[in-house]
Amino acid sequence: CMKIVYMGTPEFAVAGLDALRKAGNEICAVVTATDKPAGRGQKLSPSAVKVYATENNIPVLQPEKLRDPEFLNTLKNYKADLFVVVAFRMLPDVVWKMPIKGTINLHASLLPNYRGAAPINWAVINGEKETGVSTFFIREEIDTGNVIAQRKVSIGENETAGELHDKLMLVGAELLVETVKAIESGTAHSIPQEEMSVGTKNFPVATKIFREDCKIDWTKKTDSIFNLIRGMSPYPAAFTTLVQSGKEETLVKIFASRKGNSTGKPGSIHTDGKTFLEVVTNDGSLLLTDIQQAGKKRMGIEEFLRGTKLRSEEHTSEL
Repeated sequence: CMKIVYMGTPEFAVAGLDALRKAGNEICAVVTATDKPAGRGQKLSPSAVKVYATENNIPVLQPEKLRDPEFLNTLKNYKADLFVVVAFRMLPDVVWKMPIKGTINLHASLLPNYRGAAPINWAVINGEKETGVSTFFIREEIDTGNVIAQRKVSIGENETAGELHDKLMLVGAELLVETVKAIESGTAHSIPQEEMSVGTKNFPVATKIFREDCKIDWTKKTDSIFNLIRGMSPYPAAFTTLVQSGKEETLVKIFASRKGNSTGKPGSIHTDGKTFLEVVTNDGSLLLTDIQQAGKKRMGIEEFLRGTKLRSEEHTSEL
């Protein structure tokens, strides 16, 4: 069995931690983010990884700074064979060079494609039919290390980033267990990403998503907007503004839509006020099916229209 220090924060990282522990590895400690204020009361909340570790009596380290001498000393004293990193933060070399067998990372894409902070969202936004997970040895530049193993996963045409996240989380956990076994037995082979990308100059990247990325531009094509909505659902969510009859414009998040074929001025609205709300795009339209008005709960379109007065054509969504 391998002595492992596991580093991760969100739900995505819990599946890998659980799988490695159940496969018989010794998890000496977890390193995770400091507790963050959450909810209406802004109470300090632990990360998903901390919750799991506490429930399973695994020591938890939550350093503010990863170069903190006390933290580094504690880490050294565990004498771990391997560090495993899943959805954490960039490590200084003094950390990732510490274990005898190196430090590995699980990334939710088929590297070298979609290096960066939001690989799941961008794969869906870009209309990819396939993505996957990769394990690799960490080196200085983020997401550039030698790849140990990969597994492909198909993306359904209506699949959201949230649904894909859950699929990749489980496949990634399995791949981590396989990778750690291969490292332990000395059979792991790693390939430089430069060799995997011969003849390819431009890979899609997965930059951090900002609010501006989430705003819908109705002058774009139907497929592009449809994929943006899927790729931002459920988080951080694509949004637009609608003008209500006799009221100011209201911000709405859109979690799901389906393609229509109405025409007109991009951004203009068709609705019967009861069962459907359609917004015209550059080359067709989208029927909004799952929506959330600012300050209200997420709801289906019929429920939304019951409480919101919108009339066709004259009221448009803001471009």
